[in-house]
Amino acid sequence: MFSARNLPALKLFLGFLCGLQSVGASELSFGPLFHEFKLTLNPGYRTEAAGPLYYQQAITEENDLTRLWAAPPIFSYLLNEDTDYEQFDFLWKGISYHRYGEEYRFHILQLFSFSGGQTQSETNVSRLTLFPLYFQQRSKIPDKNYTALLPIYGRIRERFFRDDIRFVLFPIYGQSRKRDVVTDNYLYPFFHLRHGDGLKGWQFWPLVGSEHKEVTSKTNGWGDVEMGGGHDKRFILWPIFLEQHTGIGTDNPTHQQALLPLYSFLRSPQRDSTSYLWLLGVTHTVDRQKRFDEWGAPWPLVVFTRGEGKTANRVWPFFSKAYNTTQTSEWYLWPVYKYNRLHSDPLNRERTRILFFLYSAVSVKNTETGKRLRQIDLWPLFTSRRDLEGRNRLQILAPLEPLLPNNTSVERDLSPLWSLWRSEWNSKTGATSQSLLWNLYRRDTRPEGKKCSLLFGLFQYQSGHDGRRWRVFYVPLGTSRRSDKPSSE
Repeated sequence: MFSARNLPALKLFLGFLCGLQSVGASELSFGPLFHEFKLTLNPGYRTEAAGPLYYQQAITEENDLTRLWAAPPIFSYLLNEDTDYEQFDFLWKGISYHRYGEEYRFHILQLFSFSGGQTQSETNVSRLTLFPLYFQQRSKIPDKNYTALLPIYGRIRERFFRDDIRFVLFPIYGQSRKRDVVTDNYLYPFFHLRHGDGLKGWQFWPLVGSEHKEVTSKTNGWGDVEMGGGHDKRFILWPIFLEQHTGIGTDNPTHQQALLPLYSFLRSPQRDSTSYLWLLGVTHTVDRQKRFDEWGAPWPLVVFTRGEGKTANRVWPFFSKAYNTTQTSEWYLWPVYKYNRLHSDPLNRERTRILFFLYSAVSVKNTETGKRLRQIDLWPLFTSRRDLEGRNRLQILAPLEPLLPNNTSVERDLSPLWSLWRSEWNSKTGATSQSLLWNLYRRDTRPEGKKCSLLFGLFQYQSGHDGRRWRVFYVPLGTSRRSDKPSSE
């Protein structure tokens, strides 16, 4: 396999063998075997060797150097010493290591991982995980330390959307805390007891459950007193009968009740909604906050909405059109055709799709500057993108790019394998480039000249301010030099 250590020797050998140019004087052009060229969309250089199997590049922008080495699909390594950042991927995210300053994370298939770094309290914290069996965190602050061996015994802090989790022989017993609410689970998820600030509740799921919370108050960081709404919740034979009163003590108390599948309703100062024979019956909603009246029969398959806040007509899967002052959504013969638009100055974003990802066209415009981003994908044939800075790129064969748009790891680790044709154009610098079959044919043009190479460099053409040069089978055929003197008539 090619490595960074082999490149100088290979470059010296190729230059000596063919006598094309002195090593380092200009880029070597040997097609898929070995090719050096300037980057088109960014300032910098790139070297490709063994077709799509190895490349390295350096991007320099305003004293910021980013270097990349990659052997798709085996590994890629990205390094930026100016921002103190590095990233290593092996087998496309199978194994990854990321570091930014003192913060780092390493994982194997997201199952085994360790991470660490400096927290906001300027204390280093390190984590070790063997998912889903072992969890560990160590810090100089004792309260941040934890160890958990699932399902035997342990404690986990600030993970899985909870501030604190404790368990013994889970699911026999487990306790979780989120802010002030503590839930004790016994034979999870069947029985739990819950308590907190003004809160008490219990459930024996799915038979019966009840929870009550008083209206509470607290002082925020600005010294102002904030009121917390209370609630009453209960269920019997979940999900057959459900009832809850929420927002008690606030300006929008809400009452919800459901006896499924007969009916469900919601009543509040801001919104009323009633459904009969849920979920295939009739639903009527009056939203006073968003200012619309909506009928669904059955919702959400057949919907008609009218009002200042929203207008919609939908008969799934035949057609749908919904819009308000900032958004528009419409589709026909779902999912054959779908269109979405979001307009909120200075952003105007439009997207058209056919059969999900088979065809997609995205346009994003800054209404203040007039700059526009546009991306078109036709899966799996091509992807084309023009960014807000006027940099254009077309790639033919793109089996993953339309499905994972703007995914830099796909672009680094996998795209070189199947990008049979690459075309780039930088409207700011005037530079363009085209590459077929991993540089079997390559053409680069810039304001100062252009360069073409075909069939491992057997045919080459180069022009610049000093004239034109041709080479066939690595043999110079002639040089024509430009004259700065005007011709006389």
